[in-house]
Amino acid sequence: MGYKDTLLQPIMIGNRTCENRFFAQPMECVDSDAEGNPTELTYSRYENLYKGGFGLVDLEAITVTNESRARKTQLEIMPRNEKALAKFIKRLKEVNPNVLIIFQLTHSGEISEPDFSRRVTVKQMHGLEGDLLTEEEVDSIIDQFELAAKITQSVGADGIDLKFCHGYLGSQILRPYNDRNWKYGGSWENRSRFAYDLMERIKKATGYDKDFLIGSKVSMWEGFPGGCGSAGPDSPLMDMTESIDLIKGLEERGAQYFVESLGNVHSSMAYMEAVQDEPYLSYLHFYFANLMKQNLKKETVVIGSHFSSFRGKKNKLLSVDPEKASLFAMGSRCIEDGMMDMIGLGRQSFADPLTPLKLKEGREDEIKYCNQCMNCEELMIRQQPVGCVAFNRQYTELFRDVRKTFGKLTELHT
Repeated sequence: MGYKDTLLQPIMIGNRTCENRFFAQPMECVDSDAEGNPTELTYSRYENLYKGGFGLVDLEAITVTNESRARKTQLEIMPRNEKALAKFIKRLKEVNPNVLIIFQLTHSGEISEPDFSRRVTVKQMHGLEGDLLTEEEVDSIIDQFELAAKITQSVGADGIDLKFCHGYLGSQILRPYNDRNWKYGGSWENRSRFAYDLMERIKKATGYDKDFLIGSKVSMWEGFPGGCGSAGPDSPLMDMTESIDLIKGLEERGAQYFVESLGNVHSSMAYMEAVQDEPYLSYLHFYFANLMKQNLKKETVVIGSHFSSFRGKKNKLLSVDPEKASLFAMGSRCIEDGMMDMIGLGRQSFADPLTPLKLKEGREDEIKYCNQCMNCEELMIRQQPVGCVAFNRQYTELFRDVRKTFGKLTELHT
């Protein structure tokens, strides 16, 4: 089977048919209005993904609260946003009724920006000090997630992605560093309570609807001492015991899919996003996706990440035949070998949102590949609308203005 056949083959996620193996990663783009509703920029981005024929699209880090958030103009999901989100989903379904869309529900916790919101933490961390959350406040946050899931269902989206990755609140509670003696900390039983209770509450709140997809994007390893996938609160040693227990526990409670990831936006971004000088880190993701597959049921879908390094047949990977190291060839190889079921495209979906369509139509030579310049990331860190600076003139001009105003970033992290 050639890579075109593999990547365009349908797959079942729960009871839903996904028409191909392309997943549009949730990419924060800082372009909501003041109320957290989609703007014309938001519409344009997602309409292009729908035109491009991605099988599954993940709506970026949509926050369940306005009080604590990482981006000033971040998409929000509260009762005041319901009408706007329903209109948004209706429009996308008109563009392409075959695409499935899930909402990535999140709370930013310690990476909330104190300039315009409240930074909160489960345990003070160097460089990210904030207000210590109480048990009652976390209980209330679970209520907010539950309400957000009900809104997701009511506006016509196909499911949710619970964000347990990249240093947002879900991973902050789960990580061994959270050794504080409280309801949601210390023992693994306590730290996993938030994730497991949340999954059970949402399943019940959405009426145990088998057609409503529920899953999670998980940082299997955060890449710093005490982070998720560490052997202890301050240990630099990798240990997958808890990460494996997490995905199996979520699966037992109804999760139908997982998106594999690594890293953290504050301290280990190179593991999270493919950068030009470290293309070989992408191979780490294949190991962790495969580890997920080995520990989950066959029908539970695993989506792999970090494919931007492979580009077309020209990339920075040495010692590998270029014909076998392209994005399509490597993605299909990972699927055919059983390491994962779908491939996730993040910044490549910025560079060319029509990637799946061009493959389908035999227009591979027209695909614009992400050059890993990280300028889109710089826009996000500067709290500016995010898009491809290399191939989209609107964002190229915005980036020039941002550089003139703020200068170049000295460190690439939030």
